[in-house]
Amino acid sequence: MSLDGTYDAGNIFAKILRGEMPSARVFEDEHVFAFMDVFPQAKGHTLVIPKHSQARNFLEAEPEIVGPLMLGVQRVARAVRAALNPDGLVITQFNGAPAGQTVYHLHFHIIPRWEGVPLGRHGEGMADPGELKALAEQIAAKIS
Repeated sequence: MSLDGTYDAGNIFAKILRGEMPSARVFEDEHVFAFMDVFPQAKGHTLVIPKHSQARNFLEAEPEIVGPLMLGVQRVARAVRAALNPDGLVITQFNGAPAGQTVYHLHFHIIPRWEGVPLGRHGEGMADPGELKALAEQIAAKIS
């Protein structure tokens, strides 16, 4: 898909927000929802999405959504760091299919990285739901 288009309210993240699909919830407030990526590139790969936006990508995001969303991303990234003690963190966001976007609901990836551990491929290898739930609880315990 290109950078332009119409928001699809049937996308997986919209379904997660409506409670129609399960997720390993990490954090939620009035602005954002954070949950574990079911196709993680690394242990602890977490997604943060806005709750009240139909932006398909960052370029479409309403200004009043961006500030609280970025604060949520930072808050969750700090908790991922505190919970998992990675050597580094990748915080990324894709805009359009050529950039790697596969779900057209604005979202940020927080991916812990450790020296010498290769990064998995985006969208490959579904994680064990029990492991994701345990990681979500471990990260959620560090939210401040």
